[in-house]
Amino acid sequence: MTAKVAAVRLGREAVTIRQWARRYGVRVLGKSGREVVYDFADLATIEGCIWRGDPVPESPEGRDALRARLASAA
Repeated sequence: MTAKVAAVRLGREAVTIRQWARRYGVRVLGKSGREVVYDFADLATIEGCIWRGDPVPESPEGRDALRARLASAA
């Protein structure tokens, strides 16, 4: 999902999504024209961590493991 679309879905600014992508190394799935396409699940996990006040796992794999733990707890 592009930064613009992700920003709308997460209620953030597109520049914030791009900052997260750089800061946390969000998975890049490719490009759509001139726009970078990011892994939305990765972005949503970052948003959840920030919203809850939890530390954001440093790697995409760490965020995958966090999602799996949260899904199994639900």
